[in-house]
Amino acid sequence: MNRKRALISDTFTVKRRKIATEKQFGAQGNGELSTNREGPLDVKASLQYLMTLFPRKLFNDTLPPIVMKHQLYSIHDDKTQVDRQLNDLREGGELLMFQLGFGCETFGLIFTSDYRAKVLAGEAGRGTLATVEKFLDTVLSCCSELSFNKDIMYKKFLFTDTEITQLVKSGVLTVRDAGSWWLSIPNSGRFTKYFIQGRKAVQGMIRKAKYGEVLRSDLENRRTTAQVKFHMKYHVHDIIGADLVECIPTTSGTLLRFTET
Repeated sequence: MNRKRALISDTFTVKRRKIATEKQFGAQGNGELSTNREGPLDVKASLQYLMTLFPRKLFNDTLPPIVMKHQLYSIHDDKTQVDRQLNDLREGGELLMFQLGFGCETFGLIFTSDYRAKVLAGEAGRGTLATVEKFLDTVLSCCSELSFNKDIMYKKFLFTDTEITQLVKSGVLTVRDAGSWWLSIPNSGRFTKYFIQGRKAVQGMIRKAKYGEVLRSDLENRRTTAQVKFHMKYHVHDIIGADLVECIPTTSGTLLRFTET
């Protein structure tokens, strides 16, 4: 997928965006977000809302806000429309998608401006900065792929073996197989660890509840534990979007029922 876009002028400052709040986003009387709001889907607004749940302080604000693709499915029922709008955002240069390595169908989403700002801030003063800037200005400015092969990196963009090594060292690329590399998020190891750990803990809360089910609103309002370092709502959007629980409408709100995987 190719695209043209203007390069971001100030690479160290994230451009201010209008962030969707729950009030704007369609919270129901029980505090849950409605998946059947009137009007067309606005996936970008949904992304912005989910990113407000990302725990920046936990990572000392060194990571860009990360949203999982399937979390959007917890808000919008029409997966085809969600995927179509995500592709439009990627092709327009606004959004990047990453294969995070703990599930072949598990993809992370980051706004391009956030990714660029955090990567360059982390590279400040390092010997790999020039190579990383070259990668951001050439490859990411016109390619929205999940991975890149030798033909793209060596022939099209004229990177050398030494530069590829520097990109891997800096964390913007990880080895996929011989001669190809995944686009990656530097220093995201702790995110992956805490995400998986929190998911298992939240699933455990539901499994241990009476009849293996709990009201979504009650779960979202629980205090986080040592095993749950993210906002509880972040994990609830995860387990619903990934179909790890069964959602049952009731007069008191959505009931989440544990399902064996």
